[in-house]
Amino acid sequence: MSKNIKNEEVMGKAYDARLMKRLLEYAKPYWKLLLTSLLLLGIITALELLNPYLLKITIDVYINGYKKPMYETSLDTPYTGIEYQNKKYIRKTSLDSDEQLELKDAPLKKIIKDNKDYYIVDVEDGSILKGDSLDRNDYLRFRQGDISGINKISIVFFLVILFTFIFNYIQTIILNYTSQKIIFNIREDLFNHIQSLSIGFFDKNPIGRLLTRVTNDTETLNEMYTSVLITLFKDLLMLVGIAFVMLKMDYKLALLSFSLVPLILIISMIFRGRIRVLYRRSRAQLAIINSSLNENITGIRTIQIFNKQKKVSNSFDTLNNNHLETQKKEIKTYAIFRPSIEIIRSIGMASLIYFGGGKVISNAIEFGVLFIFIDYLQKFFAPIIDLTEKYNILQSAMASSERIFNLLDNDDIIESGENLQMIEEVKGKIEFKNVWFAYVENDWVLKDISFVINPGEAIAFVGATGAGKSSIINLITRFYDIQKGEILLDGVNIKNIDKFQLRKNIGVVLQDVFVFTGTIEDNIRLNNKNIDQDQVVEVAKFVNAHNFICKLPLQYKEPVMERGSTLSSGERQLLAFARTLAHDPKILILDEATSNIDTETELLIQDALVKLIEGRTTIAVAHRLSTIQHADKIIVLSKGKIVEMGNHQELLKKEAMYYDLYKLQYSQEV
Repeated sequence: MSKNIKNEEVMGKAYDARLMKRLLEYAKPYWKLLLTSLLLLGIITALELLNPYLLKITIDVYINGYKKPMYETSLDTPYTGIEYQNKKYIRKTSLDSDEQLELKDAPLKKIIKDNKDYYIVDVEDGSILKGDSLDRNDYLRFRQGDISGINKISIVFFLVILFTFIFNYIQTIILNYTSQKIIFNIREDLFNHIQSLSIGFFDKNPIGRLLTRVTNDTETLNEMYTSVLITLFKDLLMLVGIAFVMLKMDYKLALLSFSLVPLILIISMIFRGRIRVLYRRSRAQLAIINSSLNENITGIRTIQIFNKQKKVSNSFDTLNNNHLETQKKEIKTYAIFRPSIEIIRSIGMASLIYFGGGKVISNAIEFGVLFIFIDYLQKFFAPIIDLTEKYNILQSAMASSERIFNLLDNDDIIESGENLQMIEEVKGKIEFKNVWFAYVENDWVLKDISFVINPGEAIAFVGATGAGKSSIINLITRFYDIQKGEILLDGVNIKNIDKFQLRKNIGVVLQDVFVFTGTIEDNIRLNNKNIDQDQVVEVAKFVNAHNFICKLPLQYKEPVMERGSTLSSGERQLLAFARTLAHDPKILILDEATSNIDTETELLIQDALVKLIEGRTTIAVAHRLSTIQHADKIIVLSKGKIVEMGNHQELLKKEAMYYDLYKLQYSQEV
């Protein structure tokens, strides 16, 4: 399933069971941590629901406790109560049903407030004229239990807040740690898989988008794990918990509170459809902006030399303005959605206060019930809005996961054959047998190529641009697989040789040397721990790189920028020779390795080449025929075919294509 990844901005469904299953596979090793996180979320949700309930108890049982009916009994009644004027007053709510039945004949009293004065009166009569007036101290005696209860509730309330904070902290740490580990594994799998893909894959796919797979898309998944999946669980728990408590307390008020939910869902669906279109457009436009930035910054020298800054700037302004307009539409959509939800929530709150307040006045419910309903209603709307606004995160995560798994499923890999053969000691004999090769199907770059390179021989390939010289090198290193024929190393088909063993024995020096960010020493060793510093210095001396390295401020520890921008072309070439020699390959490939350098450095490189070539099978590609005159064999290519083969003198005597190339270059040099 080899495919490119260019059409990446198409976003699919917000939920895809197949993709979610694969994402959960990455979460499976951390199921204990995720389960712990979910359990903690359950506890946190319960604690968050408990706080309003504690306030309800405080209001109904303690703050308004003095309004509760009390049994007026004799002092010898065996229940806890307040003694006043040789009577004991026992609050009805403090007794269970059996105890209340036992005192059913006792008069029921209550405390009422008239202006600033308090009275104990009959529950049914309520007349202060028949009641007993309470002074401040007596009133406080009756409220002592309420004060004590409020103190206890305050402590519990504080503990609930404290434990909510602690559990939130632990849950956040666990969730983010787990999420980062999951993303770490996905990112590592992606990177390792990308490294295993064939060079042909990279020919067809922009590098910038591969980087996006490893960075942006994995970060989007991280946001899904932390902000959507787990939070979704909490939101659902919160909704279920609130609905249960509200229905339990007063199902009529609860149904009234829930009556506006369908309207919110309808508005949310309309909003979701609108914002999805804008979100997709915004992402696509941002991708175009990033692509434009990459292209313009990479080609800044060309832009400046041709004075195209204004034109490029205008083009970028157009792209940027398109994105701005989409963002403005997105902001306007949110500006309509959020206030609309707030209006509906306010209507719900007003309805609740209107009908609930009437019930409080008529003593159908207590004030604490209305209070908790108002609090819970605010909490009830929040998850619904939250789920709607997180829809885009989930949709984006699904799109990112699809792109990631498409890349992970890409099988454009150069596989080793089924019958692997181990070559104990590579001698360096290379043989092409009737090789046909095409980058694109049936567009043949090499046609029926056959030749033999014996161990220790130096062979050169020459020909016009596009003749197939570099393709032969790519096939020897098995960056690509041929369609027909065979390529043999020491008599073994390279498909049956482990790729790592094959490439370990091949050293390649290109015209454009890639230098990694790091030190000079790092770039010679390439993280091979078997190469110590003494060996690094030794090979650098051998290929004439030691002198220029010693002139650097930190010598072998001198940091170099990516691609070696602080080094000259010749210095990079010498560094490449040192790198190649340090790894001691049996086969040496030189692709235009002496181009674009000054005469002095070329002499150093030619001397290094003589040392490198000795005892190694060497394959050279060069446009400058003066650099390959001493090759044991020169193979002339034209349009993917071998047209001549022989040494320098033999080919000149034939007075054919090589002779014409030589005369042309010689006249130009003169």
